[in-house]
Amino acid sequence: MASAPFEHPVADDLARLLFEGPHRERRHGVWRRTVSGRAFSYRPGLPPAERAALSYDRLRLLNDVLADPERFVADPHRLAALHEWIGLVDGGLTTLASIHYNLFLGSLVDHDHGGRDLSAFTALDRTGTFLCTELEHGNDVASMETVAVLDRRSGGFRLHTPTPGAQKFMPNTSLTGGPKTAVVAARLLVDDEDQGVFLFLTPLSDETGYLPGVTVRRLPDRTGTPVDHCLTSFDHLWLPREALLEADHGRLNHDGTLTSNLGNKRKRLLRSINRVTMGKLCMSAGTLGMARAALTIAVRYSHSRLIAGPRAGERIPLAAHRSHHSRLLDGLATAYAMTFLHRTVVGRFAARTEEDREEVERLAAIAKGWITWEARGIATECRERCGAQGLFPANGISDLPANIEGGITAEGDNLVIWVKAASEMVFGHESAKPETSPSGDLTDLPFLRGLLARVEAIWQARARTALREGPSGDPVGRWNGTSGAALEMVSAHACLQAADAFAAAADRAADPRSAALLRSLCRLFVLRRLREHTGDLLAEGHLTPDQVRALPKTLDTVVADLAPHMMTLVDAFDFPAELLSAIPIASGGTIVRTIPDQLPAPH
Repeated sequence: MASAPFEHPVADDLARLLFEGPHRERRHGVWRRTVSGRAFSYRPGLPPAERAALSYDRLRLLNDVLADPERFVADPHRLAALHEWIGLVDGGLTTLASIHYNLFLGSLVDHDHGGRDLSAFTALDRTGTFLCTELEHGNDVASMETVAVLDRRSGGFRLHTPTPGAQKFMPNTSLTGGPKTAVVAARLLVDDEDQGVFLFLTPLSDETGYLPGVTVRRLPDRTGTPVDHCLTSFDHLWLPREALLEADHGRLNHDGTLTSNLGNKRKRLLRSINRVTMGKLCMSAGTLGMARAALTIAVRYSHSRLIAGPRAGERIPLAAHRSHHSRLLDGLATAYAMTFLHRTVVGRFAARTEEDREEVERLAAIAKGWITWEARGIATECRERCGAQGLFPANGISDLPANIEGGITAEGDNLVIWVKAASEMVFGHESAKPETSPSGDLTDLPFLRGLLARVEAIWQARARTALREGPSGDPVGRWNGTSGAALEMVSAHACLQAADAFAAAADRAADPRSAALLRSLCRLFVLRRLREHTGDLLAEGHLTPDQVRALPKTLDTVVADLAPHMMTLVDAFDFPAELLSAIPIASGGTIVRTIPDQLPAPH
């Protein structure tokens, strides 16, 4: 599969589109260079405890790059971009950075902090952590039991864990990495009256160990890159008055009364932990970077790995086979769609107003679920396409699927946040119903886009019917009968949003050849998504029997046209050359290259 003569300028144009054009250097360039350094290269043979400690060392190297951490955490574009680049080198570091910068420092910056000294946290003299999830309260965070009781005599609070199930079930509160301070979510009790959940700044440890009133128990090692997961509890730990993080959604007056611009406890809770929404964008960014890394490694390997050809003595690359390259092209089409969707959602999040806040936060949740699920599928497929070579961590790909699992669960389990989005969208969202003609062309992107919109509308109509016809007086039963169709609606909506972002990016291409390549890749993305819905589209009159029969050949033609350009498509991912050269199968070698001393030749 020879490269076309225009590959380099096309790859440059694609990279410009993927990495935000004029903002590419400021948002991405600094982190791309940072992870190219020797300190971020793969370290073989480290036991879990040392790998976890290494992630903290690397966190400090990231912090050295930041001139102003407070401004950094207030910029969604730059914060998300950080996760895209560190995810591919260290899954544990991705967890630590997301917690310290987004959840911890971001929460401090988002609340009243004019008189608060943040220098220990911006200099990383103290690492920040975020304690919200409890052992028995994860997605039902509104039911958390940890309390912070107003102590009227001292003016401060007593932070307490009342039951074993209320222990905070979060990384990363161990002594690894030095002194820690947490932002702890707890119920504010004033004279035994529950005022709702707020955040409290809570020192956990210093150079000598844990502070009195703090108990931390290390949990067993988890799958993926090691992180110091712990159970953390508090025994009537006294906190000063200024420990309470306050803003317009909740301020405690000197007389103990609470003032708030929000009318109920649930809204105050959601505003207190609002950084979790940005966390969804961080998690999806991290897994997005991992998916692009997996594709880069697998595609490059597919071109350097030679196997027997059809003629005696002939050797051909794995990439020559449709059974091999079609799967990688599916992953490439999806990864481009994931990237352009993520750019769109981060942009909307950065520009959100009170009027569109709920819609944007729902879109962030939908994108997080879709991107992280798709990233896992891509990483798993790419690992398989690398065969036994892909099982060795030194080849850069075997750890990625397990690391992506963390993103699927963090900041809201994917299925749970999709169920919430689905429940809101059944009647709170109007699916587009474009006019589609059965005479449309299967190669015409607007026609294909219209079909995808029809899929969303079909499933929304089914969900509405199921909800109306569900058993009265049985809300769980009604939702059980609705949820399947509603979740299909959300899935179709995610794909439609990704397709729109993809097509818009193709329209911004500076080079007509890259525009044509992007449109072909977008066509592959949409056709793959439509394939499983042809029965519904046929039944509703949006496709003809001949179009359904023609779909497999249309797909095969698109794949054949794209196959010569796979290397161009991964070159545009801009994977650092220093990292590529350190990964044997990404640079023309095998795992044998990592063996320090070769066996002597036989006599």
